[in-house]
Amino acid sequence: MTRAYVKPSLTDALIPVIVLITLLAGTVHVFGLDSFGPNQVALLLSAALAAVIGIKNGLSWKEVEQGMIDTITVSLPAILILMMVGALIGSWILSGTVPSMIYYGVELMSPNYFYLTSCLVCALVGFSIGSSWTVAGTLGIGFMGIAAALDLSLPISAGAIISGAYFGDKLSPLSDTTNLAAAVTNSDLFDHIQHMLWTTIPAFIVALTLFFVLGMGSDIHIKVTDIELLQAAMKDTFLVSPLMLVPLALLLVMAVKKQPALSTLVCGALAGCVFALIFQWPAVVGLAADSSLNGVAAAFKGLLSAMFLGYSSSSGNEALDTLLSKGGMSSMLMTIGLIINAMAFGGAMARTGLLERLVEAALSRVKSAGGLVMTTVGTCIGTNILAADQYLSIVIPGQMFAESYEKRNLKPINLSRTLEDSGTLTSVLVPWNTCGAYMSATLGVSTFYYAPYAFFNLCCPILAIIYGYYQIKLPRTDPAQEQVAAD
Repeated sequence: MTRAYVKPSLTDALIPVIVLITLLAGTVHVFGLDSFGPNQVALLLSAALAAVIGIKNGLSWKEVEQGMIDTITVSLPAILILMMVGALIGSWILSGTVPSMIYYGVELMSPNYFYLTSCLVCALVGFSIGSSWTVAGTLGIGFMGIAAALDLSLPISAGAIISGAYFGDKLSPLSDTTNLAAAVTNSDLFDHIQHMLWTTIPAFIVALTLFFVLGMGSDIHIKVTDIELLQAAMKDTFLVSPLMLVPLALLLVMAVKKQPALSTLVCGALAGCVFALIFQWPAVVGLAADSSLNGVAAAFKGLLSAMFLGYSSSSGNEALDTLLSKGGMSSMLMTIGLIINAMAFGGAMARTGLLERLVEAALSRVKSAGGLVMTTVGTCIGTNILAADQYLSIVIPGQMFAESYEKRNLKPINLSRTLEDSGTLTSVLVPWNTCGAYMSATLGVSTFYYAPYAFFNLCCPILAIIYGYYQIKLPRTDPAQEQVAAD
């Protein structure tokens, strides 16, 4: 005999969340920066606890399990996109597209305006590779060394590097967090990126202006040897030319024409393969690392290796090897695992009614779209502080507030943008968050010292709240509602 379903209490809803936060705090304490994998175990255990509470309230295991499966199914298009992003990165490095972007980006470096140019170069490279961590761990280390040699402020330099790296990461279709925010809200990837421009560009302009003012008047004339060595190593390994940027141009054109994200990424990856075969033949054959294969077979192996395993650089230049040894479908498997496990937790919470109960409590005093956006921003920041992981600060609030945005006739891209403005960008401002810990360790500056100068990361959440309260660029599912809001 089936028991009648009982609506969960707020205590019921809080128990899995508290357990999850406790487990995540434990994994960060024990595993440090390697807590990415153990966090997935924490999510599954918390999902199981939510299921137990649901069964206590009258649901069957099959019902809860189906809820998890249904939620995971929603993320499958994003998983395919992430796999293709990994393949694209590998093929673009092999084709010389990413090395050319980095080479010409470094050319923008101006010692007389160190903070400004550091931010700009990191932004360009961050966009080209979609990873703020990689930018900080390569160019960032070099720039911090230059700043120390010039007796410049290390906290300001770190803030400039982080601001640029996160700007590029946030707008890059290669970024896992950008793809994750679009996936969680079921938004089109390129619509999501385009909508982020409204908060991202003004925040970046503010950051650049402040870095210009802080660096103004510096009279520095040096030979940036490390940067020149990096460029020389690139030219020794790849054919560096503006022509290598054609795959990027193709991707941007298809994105502007609003072609489906997956097909756009496939075309971009294939274009990278073609350019690799035509212009980077020695690198393609060299990546195969198999003397038993002839030219064509070795090239075939090299291309598939780049797309699945990623590119492995062995130039002898440590900075270049770190910067370019990445990509491949396999590099996305850990992120995909996190998505699946996070979706399982969210599905269990949703099917058991626990998520709805939490949202009711969070939104009990929200009366407007601005209040909803501010609540979302606060929840993302709180998740970064409590859960210590930027991915969870996107996934959990994304699942919590999706229905609330829908009820207020707000398009999902409003939620996805807010998740990035607050979840992605504030993670690096929390010392015990994996992002804050990584940046502090990599750049050699305490999070508390560089946080006041991470101007871009500080501005975006503020702009998100302002846009919310003043109804600026909050597209609605019903155009008539949008007009009413504007009036």
